[in-house]
Amino acid sequence: MARTIHLSDLCVNTFDTVFSEMVKKRKYDMKKRAERQRETRRRIVEATVELHRTRGPAHTTVKEIAQRAGVNRLTIYNYFPDIADLLRACSRRWTEQHPAPDLTPWAEIRDPEERLRTALAELYGYYARTEPMRAKVLRDAETMPALAGLLEGTVVLYLRSVRELLAEGWEVRGEGRRRLLAMLALAIDFHTWRSLERGSGLSREEAVEIMLEAVRSSVSGSGIP
Repeated sequence: MARTIHLSDLCVNTFDTVFSEMVKKRKYDMKKRAERQRETRRRIVEATVELHRTRGPAHTTVKEIAQRAGVNRLTIYNYFPDIADLLRACSRRWTEQHPAPDLTPWAEIRDPEERLRTALAELYGYYARTEPMRAKVLRDAETMPALAGLLEGTVVLYLRSVRELLAEGWEVRGEGRRRLLAMLALAIDFHTWRSLERGSGLSREEAVEIMLEAVRSSVSGSGIP
């Protein structure tokens, strides 16, 4: 027996089909739009990172970022309405591409002198690889409060953790520990590395051994045999 097709059924089926296609197209358009937005954001961040590396944050303009990213200035403000937002995005991108040395392997070295020697060698190597960016960022942080605040929660926090780890095992207390922490802070500082290797022309091994001896002397000078 032939099934009777009612006009109302046909209209409903047609509407369902059209509506389903509209939903699919809308989802597709939204997906493509999100992809374009991510790509635009990526170009802005990468352009800014490169300009910060070559010129420094304080000498990078929105106009230069827009030209390098292939967007207009309004687009940059739409994605990053505040300079701090852009600085944080650049910091995350740079850190992903140039991660700082991992403290975990250092913590497994029980001898404090060998731990310090290993850490300094790796840290100085990291400074050498990232010197152009790090030098300009540290320089410009002195005149950019937003950048200084960002460094306080990233670089400064990291180096504080490094110093605390490297201070373990030296068996000093009180005034001796205060001097030890001060000498360790000096040893792991970027400017110390730069002065030793770039300024004085020392090799990596010489720079590491000089600072190891300085830390060792600060400990022996505290009255600990």
